Amino acid sequence: MKIITLVENTCGAENCIAEHGLSIYIETEKHKLLLDTGQTDAVVKNAEVLSIDLSAVDTVILSHGHYDHSGGILPFSQINHTAQIIMQKSAAEPHYNGERYIGIDMDILKLPNVKFADGDIQLDDELFLFSGIAGRRCYPQGNRKLSRMENGVQVPDDFLHEQCLVIKQNGKSWLLSGCSHNGILNIIDRYREIFGNAPDYVITGFHMMKREGEHTEEEKAVIIQTSQELSQLDTVFYSGHCTGIPAFEMMKDIMRDKLIALHSGEEIL
Repeated sequence: MKIITLVENTCGAENCIAEHGLSIYIETEKHKLLLDTGQTDAVVKNAEVLSIDLSAVDTVILSHGHYDHSGGILPFSQINHTAQIIMQKSAAEPHYNGERYIGIDMDILKLPNVKFADGDIQLDDELFLFSGIAGRRCYPQGNRKLSRMENGVQVPDDFLHEQCLVIKQNGKSWLLSGCSHNGILNIIDRYREIFGNAPDYVITGFHMMKREGEHTEEEKAVIIQTSQELSQLDTVFYSGHCTGIPAFEMMKDIMRDKLIALHSGEEIL
């Protein structure tokens, strides 16, 4: 198995582009796939630098319907016309941060190889997708500004469009989520509901980034509680992107070697 961070907010390899976005390249015994595609064509340019053949990718999983995870789909589709692109059907709905549109490019929906999921899917014995995350423990505070369109009116986003990828390989389980908008603790609760235990490894942003000012005491409490609960698991977490550096450093103080930073161009496994 091979896992490489193709796109992330920070650089980890010479000549690789960093941008506010996320894309993870994975090779399993049966698949070559992408979880998300970043914000721009950086996914294509970084793949060229790293000698990754995107034309050989057979599956693209869109973790949720935001531009910084879907923006590379159209540039990718210029190279690869056959890979199935799987998203929850609600990922196609308009999404906003305040008044700013942050949803996917609607031209993506015209691609013939887009497949819409409606809930959980067992793709094969390696790959499983799940959604339906209902818990709200330590819910990311940044979600308060995010909305979706319902009957022509903006309403708070319920993140039903968020899906998580589970990979089973060599007796280990990997859980991948683009941003953990539903809250990583709730995602792991849903994972346990399905599989009965915690995953061995998790790759995700934690959606704790603060764009302006310092974290409030309420936000710090969520970060600390989340970190304390995660540190009790026999799970290694790889994180970056929407986690934000201050939040990552707070979590690292608690989680120690159970938390590892993601960077563009770096190989995880």
